[in-house]
Parts: sequence; C-alpha cells; structure tokens
Amino acid sequence: MTRSLRKVPLNLAALFVVAVSVFPVYWMVLTAFKPTVDIQADTPSFWPRHLTLDHFSTAVHADGFGTFWRNSLTVTLGAVLLSLAVALLAAFAVGRMRWRGRRAFILMVFTAQMAPWEALLIPMYVIARDTDMLDKLSMLTLVYFMTTLPFTIVTLRGFLAAIPVELEEAAQVDGCTRPQAFRRVTFPLLAPGLLSTSLFGFITAWNEFAFANTLIIKNQDARTLPVWLSSFSNVFGTDWGATMAASSLFMLPVLVVFLALQNRVTSGMTAGAVKG
Repeated sequence: MTRSLRKVPLNLAALFVVAVSVFPVYWMVLTAFKPTVDIQADTPSFWPRHLTLDHFSTAVHADGFGTFWRNSLTVTLGAVLLSLAVALLAAFAVGRMRWRGRRAFILMVFTAQMAPWEALLIPMYVIARDTDMLDKLSMLTLVYFMTTLPFTIVTLRGFLAAIPVELEEAAQVDGCTRPQAFRRVTFPLLAPGLLSTSLFGFITAWNEFAFANTLIIKNQDARTLPVWLSSFSNVFGTDWGATMAASSLFMLPVLVVFLALQNRVTSGMTAGAVKG
C-alpha cells in the first residue's frame, strides 16, 4: 500500500504533463468541428454542443489546397527515400567496416546532428540564389534530405550494431557473397530501424516551415502546406474554424503513419540506442 501511495505523485505529474501536451491538439480539433457562433462566443465551451463539417469543406476547397498538399508529399517522400538510401550505405560502412578516418567521420555526423539548422537559412538561401535553385521543390528536397541524414545515419548505425555480424558470416559460409548476405539476412532485420528513422524524417520534412518560407518566394505554386497554413488567416480573415480544420487535416498524415508503424517504431528506437 505504501509503495502504491508513493506512485500517486508521479502518476499525477504524468497526467498533468499529458494533459498539457494534448490539450492544444484537442482544442484545435474541437474548434475545427465547432460552428462559427460557438467559436466566437464570449464563454468558451470545452465540449462540443453542435458539430459541423463546414470548416473542413472550406479548407479543402480553398485555392491551392490540392497543389500544396501534393508539394508537401513530394518533398517529404523524396527527402525520406534519399536519406534512407544514403544513410543505409553510410551506416553499413561505419558499423561493419574498419577504415582510416572512421571515428572522425562519426564525430562529424554527431556534430552535424547537434547543429541548429536554422543557422543555415542564410547560407542556403545564398547557395540557392547563386545556383538558380530558388522557388524549386528539388532544392527543398535536398535541404530536407540534408537535415534528416545525420539522425538517420546515427540511428541505423546503432541498430546495425545490435545485429550479430556472425549472421552475415554464416550466410557467406553457405555461399552468399557479402552483398547477398547483407540483403538476405541483415536488411530484413533492419526493418524496425528503417521505419523509425523514416518516420522521424517524414515528421521533420512534413512540418518544416523556415526553409520552405525562405527558399520558395516568387513561385507560389511551389509552396508547401506549412507555408500555406501561415497565410490561411490572411485569406479567410477571422475564420478560425477553417484555419483549425486545415491544421487538423495537415496533422492527419503524420498521425496515420505513426499509428500504422507504432510497434515497429518503438522497437526500432530502442535498438537504435544500442551502443556500437
């Protein structure tokens, strides 16, 4: 009984943290379903008395919604796939091979991961301007690829270190070449790590605003959803219902992907934390 009582403050603190974290999301979704009259009422209601889908209809039929959705999806998937392909090769090189400069390379990757990417806004703008890459989704894809690559390398390296190298050696004894042993034995075991890192890359690229707002200036058709959301209130004035509906739709893909990969992501993150 005493032990249970000791856990009460910790449980209450955990509930408080969860409530503080979840409430903004709950309020956003609630506002999206509220009628405009309830949103503008002097006394806020924390539970919906009436529900409406009018705000979602307004958001979906807004100018450029489909275009900006497609742009975000293209840039995000492109960055994630590029990051996984390059990081997988780099993780194999630092996790399975011994070569001069390996430790220095790992240190550089860790340093790049800790660097604040916002500090690179101006250099990236200058590079994009001088190479005629402003207002192009390909430049945005490369930037997102660069920002997610260090974390992907570190995580996949840790996950690869948790897979016994003897499995590959046994496959080579059975007649497989080294690439075949990696593809048939190690690669399937890397699935949780690949999913967890891809989810991180997806969330990072999908939610990124600063680079998208800086590198996409004149070509408004190349904007992504975060930039579009920032101007949503200007388009619709005080229509907070439509703004919250658009934000809820913007959050939906990440939520669906996370729920679909939740179990794999948990095991992948745990394995990726193994020291190697």
